[in-house]
Amino acid sequence: MGSPPLIVFTDLDGTLLDHATYSFAPARPALDRLAALEIPLILASSKTSVEIAEIQKKVGCTACPAIVENGAGILDPDPKATADAGTYVSLLAAINETSPYLRALFEGFHDLGPHGIAQATGLPPEEARLAGQRQFSEPGLFYGGPGELREFLRALGKLDIQGRRGGRFLTLSFGGTKADRMDEIAARYGNPPWLALGDAPNDVEMLEAADHAVIVANPHGAPLQPLPGEAAGLIHRTTRPGPEGWNAAVIDLLTKLNL
Repeated sequence: MGSPPLIVFTDLDGTLLDHATYSFAPARPALDRLAALEIPLILASSKTSVEIAEIQKKVGCTACPAIVENGAGILDPDPKATADAGTYVSLLAAINETSPYLRALFEGFHDLGPHGIAQATGLPPEEARLAGQRQFSEPGLFYGGPGELREFLRALGKLDIQGRRGGRFLTLSFGGTKADRMDEIAARYGNPPWLALGDAPNDVEMLEAADHAVIVANPHGAPLQPLPGEAAGLIHRTTRPGPEGWNAAVIDLLTKLNL
């Protein structure tokens, strides 16, 4: 089987999924066009494997792998693949090694529990439960100021833990970005050109690694600073937010590529 003409990597919350409702309905025309062209759609998110597997079913891309927990792992479509929470257990133990004062300023998903996750995210109870089934990373809310955040991240760095800001949460892990996983996944498809779409700081590496990239407007957070690829015309920005902007950007590129 030959390589597809394109491979699409996309963030979820605030990008393919609406920031408030988590709906992707406005993106359906572009999703249908990608499916008709047999272009792989790779979901890339801070969400867990079990969360993304459910979204894949709804979107229609269960045959594709996905980048989970901000690039800390990959969800393989192989049904025989098994989950391992060992990394997560080690991560929680390391986070607890920070000073009690700093640790108290961070409330992770493990601390929040399903009810707290539902309140923090707006997810329904069952989806909040799935969000708590983590393997590689720990998102959470940080209640301190900028100086305390820097101090917290320095302390975590000594424990080989990296912190990354997403649209809502500070996510902690032992490393790995969405961009780190793109090469692995693209190789499975013969390395076709890449399109990446995202809206938050944790998407920057993914956007900069792609052949074509789109920053989806996010009126709910601070806009991303200009990226070098924008001046060269390799990275574009949408005027419409979420799945509306996503839909327009994907259709526009497919049209430009005569696909």
